[in-house]
Amino acid sequence: MGKLDGKVAFITGAARGQGRSHALKLAQEGADIIAIDLCAQVSSVGYPLATAEDLAETVEQVEALDRRIVASTADVRDTAQLKKAVDDGVAELGRLDIVLANAGIASFAPIEDLTDEAWDDMIDINLTGVFKTVRAAVPHIKSGGRGGAIVLTSSTAGIKGLANLAHYVAAKHGVVGLVKTLANELAPFEIRVNSVHPTSVDTDMIHNAQTYATFMPDNPDPKREDAAEAFKTLNALPIEWVEPVDISNAIAFLVSDDARYITGVQLPVDAGSVIK
Repeated sequence: MGKLDGKVAFITGAARGQGRSHALKLAQEGADIIAIDLCAQVSSVGYPLATAEDLAETVEQVEALDRRIVASTADVRDTAQLKKAVDDGVAELGRLDIVLANAGIASFAPIEDLTDEAWDDMIDINLTGVFKTVRAAVPHIKSGGRGGAIVLTSSTAGIKGLANLAHYVAAKHGVVGLVKTLANELAPFEIRVNSVHPTSVDTDMIHNAQTYATFMPDNPDPKREDAAEAFKTLNALPIEWVEPVDISNAIAFLVSDDARYITGVQLPVDAGSVIK
């Protein structure tokens, strides 16, 4: 028996990284999955984003756990695409109980070099896309009459400021505002809303030339082991980064009945980064 038996979760950015990890963790706990990802490149992002092949791999891994999954390519910036993905998933799986607004991008620049395109892409995906995800899903949770749980992925950058990340920090702080408002707005329907705030996570979002150059500007040829030392300086605990499953475990708790009276909270999974 899993803690989420019989429930259905809608997860954005599910093709790889944290999103795939969340899908697998919730499936292990008994949930069926509605999964979407952009599966295309965003021009202002300096590292390769997930592909259709990545999303197909997520489907394969969820199905290997004997859970159902409805996956599609959709852009969190596009209301019509989001609505279709959720509507089609609920039509096939029968209900919706959980929403994980996980899709996000990263890019870096000092404020004077931050382009309109980079700012707009960041806010559109990492903040407006979160809002549109919740908006598309809430009617289905309400119609079930069973309550539900929503977790929005923020960051340590949603709690403190980080240099060269003004657009990212603004978006992630905005997510916190959404959490506090939605937790109040949806409480009468027994829908809980919380956020998770990871430190650096061992995914493609940090392991790429763009991110390495930001954190190690004086290293012309940085390697993973060099990055480990650089990222370790962000955390109070002596680790370089957390694993995707560490975030998934926190989310599985927040969406389960173990957290039935927890709403409106900002949960760091950060190795002490925000207290350092």
